[in-house]
Amino acid sequence: MTETGTDNKPNKRKRPCLIAIGVFLFLILLVFIICLILALTVFKAKQPRTSVVSASVDGVAQRLSFPAVKIELNITVDLVILIENRNHASFKHGTGKSLLLYRGAQVGDADLYPGDIPARANSTLPARLTMQAHRLASKMSNLVTDALSGEFVIETKSSIPGRITFLGFIKKHAVAESECQLTIGFPNLKVKSQVCKSKTKL
Repeated sequence: MTETGTDNKPNKRKRPCLIAIGVFLFLILLVFIICLILALTVFKAKQPRTSVVSASVDGVAQRLSFPAVKIELNITVDLVILIENRNHASFKHGTGKSLLLYRGAQVGDADLYPGDIPARANSTLPARLTMQAHRLASKMSNLVTDALSGEFVIETKSSIPGRITFLGFIKKHAVAESECQLTIGFPNLKVKSQVCKSKTKL
């Protein structure tokens, strides 16, 4: 009888250890499941949205001469770009770039200032794009034709690189982009129509 009682003691000692190990493994599994749920919901990176909330043209059509048809333009396009951060984490963006194009040729550009947008917040960035006359030289005949028709079309492309940071160490890179097509009346240089779209690369 004494030997039987002695043999049972190791089993009784093992039982609390096995329970403790089981509880520990359960807690690890529970933490993993919680982290997985958070990663797929709250901490899932959402694309920052960009949109052009306003576009205006400032400048004058200096001359449209005949019989040798020649046109001179001095215009600046002012854009206000809205960035919407839909994440539960901040979106820190670096220096962005806006391009001004006419018939596929780049005729102007401007830098966009870096910044930090808090979680679930919005921010606006101004962009002032001046059309550079020397870059229009190769498209002058097209510009004259468009001006004689009473309007011309220009495009803007903006790119804003940045990263989304969760919990201070989980980082996801993103590039927010927007494109706009503006139809400008001539010679009053008023925006007649505006079509914009945006996308984000994660």
